[in-house]
Amino acid sequence: MQVYKIQYASMNTTSQQLDQASPRLAAPGAGLPLPELLIARLRFWIARRSKSTEDFMGLFQSEKANILQLASECSDQDAARQVLIKRLRGMEDSSRNWSVFMTLNHLSIVNGGVMRTIQSLSKGVIPEGKVGTADVKPGPESDAGSLESFERVCDLYVKSVNKIPNLKTAVRYRHPWFGPMDAFSWHALAAVHMRIHRQQIELIVAQLGIDNPR
Repeated sequence: MQVYKIQYASMNTTSQQLDQASPRLAAPGAGLPLPELLIARLRFWIARRSKSTEDFMGLFQSEKANILQLASECSDQDAARQVLIKRLRGMEDSSRNWSVFMTLNHLSIVNGGVMRTIQSLSKGVIPEGKVGTADVKPGPESDAGSLESFERVCDLYVKSVNKIPNLKTAVRYRHPWFGPMDAFSWHALAAVHMRIHRQQIELIVAQLGIDNPR
């Protein structure tokens, strides 16, 4: 967890301002509370059995459009500001003090990783190593390049996954929360993950006080 030093420039600094400058968050990779994790596993299991590859691709693409629209409402200065929000269901506590650019950067990292995992599983190859949520956190230095990267990686993801005729692979790769998953399940997770972070960006933009697109 990154620790922020607070400079006491004024005795009038409020506790709310201090909390915003140096929030006490769980360490990256701490995961979800157990009851929430169990519910998430059940909901994800149901979603995978009730929706198709095309359904999840549609969700992925609609959330991409929603995210781009939200990001377009922010100036570069606003999009770089870290905003402390309430923790959303399905999101680690350590992820709730991000900027719009940080969130876009995170989505680029995750979508690129999921794309490579799906490509590998579709060839019958299990990726080496383990995936961990702490390994995909963005840095506070995330900038305007995150927007271009997000759009580019999303387009590559769609193009790559659409080329694979069957995502119900025999080989599986383990997710730290959901266990061994085939390519279809990783695709489903990418779409659901986009939805969670679109909700996060909505909260960030709302707290920035942005009413109209620039």
